[in-house]
Amino acid sequence: MPNREQLHEATLKNREYCSRILKISPKIRYAAFMNEFGRTIAGQLRSDVVPLFTPDEARNENYIEATRNCLRRNFDKSIGKTNFTFTENEKVKILVIPAETNFCYVTLDKDTKMTEVEPIVDSTRKFILSNKIYNSST
Repeated sequence: MPNREQLHEATLKNREYCSRILKISPKIRYAAFMNEFGRTIAGQLRSDVVPLFTPDEARNENYIEATRNCLRRNFDKSIGKTNFTFTENEKVKILVIPAETNFCYVTLDKDTKMTEVEPIVDSTRKFILSNKIYNSST
């Protein structure tokens, strides 16, 4: 069991990872890592952004995405692993990029073009792999 100092260091490291994902594109509003239950491991909001969700709505949204992520794994053998999912809403676009058990949750500005989404996904996936952000909260 990690001690308090190790947990604090892991939290700071994960926040830094979120900050670095935000730097991938000015279109990214929010970047977070969630566990398999939808709990936020770390998250970072772009400085000029006002959150769209209330805390309760965010908790429910994260749980829904975690559930969807888990259910999709049942089809990995049939259709292959999910690379990312994309949801387009009137006010925001949402990317979910799965890791082994955790996932990266990224929101994009509503005016983000589809041609801008793939490079964001590719860069985020490369970042996750290069930093070995697979499934631990550390």
